[in-house]
Amino acid sequence: MNSSFNRRDFLKLGGSALALASLTPASLVAEETAPARKRVLKKGLMFATVSGTASVMDKFKMIKDAGFDGVEPNSGMDRDEVLKARDATGLEIASVCDSVHWAKTLTDANPSVRAVGVEGLKTALQDAQKYGASSVLLVPGAVNKHVSYEDAYKRSQEEIRKALPMAEQCGVKIAIENVWNDFLLSPLEAARYVDEFNSPWVGWHFDIGNVIAYGFPEQWIQVLGKRIQKLHIKEYSRKKRDDEGRWKGFQVEYLEGDNNWPAVMKALDGVGYKGWAIAEPAWWPQGVELPVRLKQISEKMDKILAL
Repeated sequence: MNSSFNRRDFLKLGGSALALASLTPASLVAEETAPARKRVLKKGLMFATVSGTASVMDKFKMIKDAGFDGVEPNSGMDRDEVLKARDATGLEIASVCDSVHWAKTLTDANPSVRAVGVEGLKTALQDAQKYGASSVLLVPGAVNKHVSYEDAYKRSQEEIRKALPMAEQCGVKIAIENVWNDFLLSPLEAARYVDEFNSPWVGWHFDIGNVIAYGFPEQWIQVLGKRIQKLHIKEYSRKKRDDEGRWKGFQVEYLEGDNNWPAVMKALDGVGYKGWAIAEPAWWPQGVELPVRLKQISEKMDKILAL
């Protein structure tokens, strides 16, 4: 033992230890709530999920204050309003969601309905160009008792091809999203569907939560690979689906459902994905104010992206 270690040295050491102890809890809390991101992924939010009557500007401010890097607006919004909110907050426009694709599907038996859908897609592409977004989210249509699978496949590709010159002109990609439309139900088929366009202007907008009811997101990611333009981050519970109904599966908090997030992140790393991760929260608990909920979602996203 060093005999020169005296009472004065002990008091100095004790003071330093106390100072360190007083800082540690806050540091630990900060680390727990905002873990360092491991990946070059930008964090966005789907604008349509933000309820309430607040203005576009006020909603953008709340999204920015919650810690998001960007937002995904719908097509057909007031462009000047969106641009002013973008510039005032510094939020980027991650992508644009086609607001017509469900009402006027590209698979409808009526050619005039499909024509309206194509014009809606072109508007979305033009919006994305104005906002600086690199892709448009498109639901390609739906299979139902009036529309066969074969017809949906053929019609949707024919109609999307009509918008490819606009996509090239705008420098914006058309990103097909996997949704509950009873169409393009496997990753192998989804990859083939994109490849058959033989165009750099068609890719995939992969919704992680939508797949869990009938598949495994990490497997889709491995197959789709470089075709993935954007991600929707959504949670889903198979247990709630089985106990309460299919749509109830979405009513679960991030990290409390059946997403194998470590496997999903590993798959994204494996295909070299470095784009946007856009939250599409499908569950908004009662009694939680919007700014608080947005912050909660942002913090959950940080934890997911740090896995």
